[in-house]
Amino acid sequence: MKRSTKTISIILVFFIIIAVVIIGRTMIGNHFKKKFSKRPPPGIIVTKVVKKEFSEKIETFGTAISKKSKTFKIKKDDLFEDLKLKNFVKKGEILIELKSGNIVAPFSGVLGYTGLTEDILVSDNIVIITLDDNSTIYSDIKIPENYSASIKKGLPVEVRITSYKNKIFQGKVDFVSSRINADTRSLLSRIKVENKDLELISGSLLEVGVKFDLRNSLSVPDTSIMIEGDKSYVYKIDDQSIANKTEVKTGIRNNKNIEIISGLTVGDIIVAEGLKKVRPRGKIKPINK
Repeated sequence: MKRSTKTISIILVFFIIIAVVIIGRTMIGNHFKKKFSKRPPPGIIVTKVVKKEFSEKIETFGTAISKKSKTFKIKKDDLFEDLKLKNFVKKGEILIELKSGNIVAPFSGVLGYTGLTEDILVSDNIVIITLDDNSTIYSDIKIPENYSASIKKGLPVEVRITSYKNKIFQGKVDFVSSRINADTRSLLSRIKVENKDLELISGSLLEVGVKFDLRNSLSVPDTSIMIEGDKSYVYKIDDQSIANKTEVKTGIRNNKNIEIISGLTVGDIIVAEGLKKVRPRGKIKPINK
């Protein structure tokens, strides 16, 4: 009798120990689960919806033409000494002193030297000097016929050249022809670019973008847009820092910005970067861009 009571006691103690271990482990697990489940919301870069200028663009090419240009042919035996040219001369300044008389600059500009040439039409070797006024650069461009209704004098122009890859030169349309060329089906136009630093050189190939249909529209960074099928979305942030997935209608892309036609208003806060860290209806820690 005593042995059976002792056995029962041992069994009860055993099960009590197991129960205590299980309950303890469960309580500890719940404690850490609760502790680590309260992770702070992710820090996400946000930005305000603002208005920016958007426009359509006609892209074409042209050749840089100086505002003024003049060529001087000088006989080699008319020189007093070896030719030494200045880089830049002002109007009225002596370009070259010659035995037959000095050559005076008819306008301010950059001097160029093309070299000595054995010309079959000239009996002696000659020196060819060029003087270019590059303070303003012009270029004649051809506008496709289907844009003829959009091109007008005064439209803004953006110009790029390969030697200044990251620089944009600003200009405008200076002249538009009154008729379409029947052979090329294009409209001849001339652009004008102020070149006060003389960075554009006559003869350079210009990448020309003529802007038209200019408008101020809502703008968001292109990194804020999510594409799903044929629909576009952004994460709009409310007063409680909750990210709400919002459908938007987009327009054109311009310099890393996307035009927003509908779905947002000026001043709305949206996620600018880090879309993969955001969950619909999830809380974030906004970081202003």
